[in-house]
Amino acid sequence: MAAKTGNSGSMQVDTDLVRELAAMLNDTGLSEIEVEDGERKIRVSRTMAAVAAPVAAAPVAVAAPTVAAAHEAPSAPATAANALKSPMVGTAYLTPEPDAAPFISVGQQVKAGDTVLIIEAMKVMNPIIAPNAGTVTAIYVESGQPVEFDQPLLVIA
Repeated sequence: MAAKTGNSGSMQVDTDLVRELAAMLNDTGLSEIEVEDGERKIRVSRTMAAVAAPVAAAPVAVAAPTVAAAHEAPSAPATAANALKSPMVGTAYLTPEPDAAPFISVGQQVKAGDTVLIIEAMKVMNPIIAPNAGTVTAIYVESGQPVEFDQPLLVIA
């Protein structure tokens, strides 16, 4: 039973159950677990952005500016109103496999529905497809870079 009600009518929380649920969050990588017993519920949740950010942020932050300046990433991605934006938090990959050729490059023609990159979230590879046909004019991310929800990824004009 998740919670107990005494004579006073106040709810007493089963702390052992809460700790067990919190351990399950850590073990599974989930962001939220809810247990329901009749009218009583216990929900344990955590903020995923705070957990995911430290994983690769430091090494990527050091490497990304030099690589981005070397080839294709413009300096002001926020100014591109027509940029394709990330639909989720995760890690962006510009290649289907580590040693494979990139899906796209600046100047390349793409068709609507073409896979332009992959975002890994919770060990699931999510293909990001071109919403329209056109030419890739800018790529704002590097392979292996963490991305946030609604972050500009690239521009297809």
